[in-house]
Amino acid sequence: MQTRLTEKFGLTAPIVSAPMAMAAGGRLAGAVSEAGGLGFIGGGYCDADWIAAQFSEAGNRPVGCGFITWALDQADPGLFDSVLARGPAAVFLSFGEAAPYVARAKAAGVPSFVQVQDLAGAKAARDAGAEVIVAQGTEAGGHGATRGTMSLVPEVADAVGADALVLAAGGIADGRGLAAALMLGADGVLVGTRFWAAEEALVAEGFQRAALEATGDATQRSSLPDIARGLDWPKPFTIRTLRNTWLRDWEAVPGGPATDEARAAYAKSVAEGDAEGAPAIAGEAVGLIRSVQPAAEIVAAMVQEARVALDRW
Repeated sequence: MQTRLTEKFGLTAPIVSAPMAMAAGGRLAGAVSEAGGLGFIGGGYCDADWIAAQFSEAGNRPVGCGFITWALDQADPGLFDSVLARGPAAVFLSFGEAAPYVARAKAAGVPSFVQVQDLAGAKAARDAGAEVIVAQGTEAGGHGATRGTMSLVPEVADAVGADALVLAAGGIADGRGLAAALMLGADGVLVGTRFWAAEEALVAEGFQRAALEATGDATQRSSLPDIARGLDWPKPFTIRTLRNTWLRDWEAVPGGPATDEARAAYAKSVAEGDAEGAPAIAGEAVGLIRSVQPAAEIVAAMVQEARVALDRW
């Protein structure tokens, strides 16, 4: 499938794997790139040693690296430059002021992906010179805001025009979603939850098992997991996870799980893959996932399903 995205980055599939913090490691990113898409390492909260290890895991395959921009603002100033020096396929910036980093990446000859959640953010990313703008709908797993994918993507595509490529994100887990995104004017898709349930993802079996049993109705946005992790996420961003016993227990508690004891219990559940003691991070597309598969099979299936859907209509 050829689009402006595949032509620019030398891909055979207009599919990009989301840089999910601590879940999208080098094996996953490398597998997606090897399958014809573009994989991103989830640099997230800017652990330099972890990022270096994941680039090693990716081997010689072309991968990018993503950052939570407000965390990058607080990190070692040399971290971003060290990643640029590796010559990644691209850098990915979300949830903060991206313009300074886009300029630094451009000076190093590295393309920038900037994820946005509204039209104003898309225009700012365009003006900053981002090569790719990711229009993220609220259906997405992990952090996001309130706009829906279906209306946000074409609005961003209209506003950006030929100035940048556009990816659709949020609620896309199969070829039908890919076909729909292309019809909305996107050049490709950013896929998170489906690759979160890939064999190569750094996700505990207990969380993936809970996802396979869930439907899209079983997710919700909340700030409670961030409170439990001691992360001061800026507004308006909340995190979409599966609903579980832990969320129900803490929703009515003033201040939420802010005690040291509660945070320690949460961290223990995450480490053990206890999907009741900590909610699995997943988007509404979780209801479209039937099995944990290798990333290459996911890419191939999405492309084939999209071709069938587009040919049919």
